[in-house]
This record gives sequence, C-alpha cells and structure tokens, in this order.
Amino acid sequence: MAAKPIAQDDLDHILAATRPLWEQMRGERIFITGGTGFFGCWLLESFCHANRSLDLKACATVLTRSPEVFRAKLPHVTDDSAITLHEGDVRDFEFPEGEFRFLIHAATEASAKQANEAPLEMLSTILAGTQRTLEFAASHGTRKLLLTSSGAVYGKQPSNLTHVPESYTGAPNSLDPASVYAEGKRASELMCALHAKATGMECKIARCFAFCGPHLPLNAHFAIGNFIRDVLAGRTIQMGGDGTPRRSYLYASDLMIWLWTILLEAPSLVPFNVGSDEALSILELAHAVIRALNSNVAVQVAKEAMGGGAVARYVPQVDRAAELGLRQTVGLEEAIRRTAAWYGPDKESG
Repeated sequence: MAAKPIAQDDLDHILAATRPLWEQMRGERIFITGGTGFFGCWLLESFCHANRSLDLKACATVLTRSPEVFRAKLPHVTDDSAITLHEGDVRDFEFPEGEFRFLIHAATEASAKQANEAPLEMLSTILAGTQRTLEFAASHGTRKLLLTSSGAVYGKQPSNLTHVPESYTGAPNSLDPASVYAEGKRASELMCALHAKATGMECKIARCFAFCGPHLPLNAHFAIGNFIRDVLAGRTIQMGGDGTPRRSYLYASDLMIWLWTILLEAPSLVPFNVGSDEALSILELAHAVIRALNSNVAVQVAKEAMGGGAVARYVPQVDRAAELGLRQTVGLEEAIRRTAAWYGPDKESG
C-alpha cells in the first residue's frame, strides 16, 4: 500500500529553514542511496518540495534494489520528473553516467533484526556499500558527500556522561557481534577520510541518534514507534526492561534541516551529532506518548528499577550543530502527535 505524503506544513518548515542553501544545487544532480528508508523518504520528499518551490531544475537519482516496490510505496515521489530510479545493490551497483556534484549515502538502517539474524550481511552491506559509493563519487565529479553515520560509533555511553560530545573517543567492543552496525559505521567514517584525502572531495559526517516522525516503522525495535503503535491500538504498553534507560528524540523535519545543512554547509570530516539533547527515560517516554495522544492506556514494566545503579544513556551533545545555527524546533509531544496523525488507527500495525 502506498504511503501517504508527508504533511505540507512539515515540508514548508524544512524549506523555510534551508531556503538559502538550495542555490548550490540549482541545475545540479544528486545521487542518493537508502532512498526507501525512513531517512530516504524524508530526503526525497523535501528535495522534491524545494526543487519545485524554487524551480531549481535539479535532479535526483535514487539507488534502489526494487524500483517496482519503490514506485508502489512512494508514487507521489517517483512520479516527479526530477526523480530517476537506478536499480542495483549498494554493494555492487553499476554506475550511472554523468556528473553528480552531491551525494547522500543513507543506505543501511539500524535494523536490530538484521544485526541479530544476518550480521555478516549487515556488515557486508555497510562496508562494501560505502566503498562502492565512494568509488562512484570519486569517479563522477562529486564535490560534497554526506554519510549518515550513527551515535553508535561511540560505543556504550558512560553513565556519568549525560551527553556524549563528538570529541568522545570511546568505541564499541570490537569482539562483540552486537557491535556489527557500530563498527561498520566507524569503518565507513574512516573510508570517507581516506577518500577525502585522496581526492579532495568534501565528506560530511552526520552521527545520527534517535528520531520520531512519519515513515518511522512502528513494528521495529524503536521504542517510540512501538509505544505510538500500542496507544493507537488502545492496548497496554509492554516494557521489557525497567524503563530507566535515557534517550532523546528529534522530529524528522528538524532532522532534514540538519542533514541538508550539514551536506551543504558543514566542514569536511568534522563529525556532527544529529539528535535532540532533551533526554528522558523510556518510562517517561511511554507516559509522554500517552499524554500526547490523550489516551488512558496502561504501562506494564517487566522489571523493577533498582535504585543507585548505572543509568544507560544514548543522548548527544549538540553544541557543534548549534554553531551551524541548528536547533530543535519541534517538541517531543508535538512530534508524537504528528507521527500518530500520519499513521492513524488504520496503520497501527506499521
């Protein structure tokens, strides 16, 4: 079933905040990997909106393994004459002809299912996909490339560090199979550094944390999506842990403003944390969802919180983003309401 378009207000919000930046892309071509995922859908719709509104006459070529599935999911995007679908796997796709001055490498989402069930496939997709994409960029005139990396590259955030800065040099456990996604992203950043040194291409690094918005799967491992799904269905929120881990969530329209700004304005090889610095516990998140959606569903917590223990955190420091003029503009409860409104009761299963 086709996904609904992103709300016009959200697209207008993105354009209003990024309008001066788009002149760089006038008459240019951009190549995007990962176009069918959460990030990709928002990138494409915001690109199309800016392209039409500003008459940029820019074009986007989107790598996809299945153009048919993509057309069925986003017909309002794929019908746009500025969008070209290029069939292929990110690990070995054939290079389209011509110059692409801009490139966004957003392939490989943080799939807990794939990390658990097919970790070697995940690692191959990340490493070989990044290498292939960089080879394409180096040979097709790319000036600015954005890698959507992850806050996972820092490894486990120390419990006494409330917000992790880009200068933190911690790392995942390289001998833990659960680190496959994080280590893949770390290696991808290194690949970007090597290619930037060899070619002079500007490589921008966005270390992304947690987000909320239309297109976020409600049936994956994302707590906020699961909670919205449960409230839309009117059923009890079942929490597997003790509810104490602390997270933060940035709404997708803000995410797009940050990503487009980093691509077009950020210095090369300077990583930027992308996310909200307004932290709350998972239990507090569940109650925020209930409150935002004016519900009275119950919350069941599987384990009792033990006082005095170390608190698990995944929260970025975003001072570096603030230096680019970036900030969170959509509050959490409003983000929850917009996400739920886009899905609606008929989409509660995701």
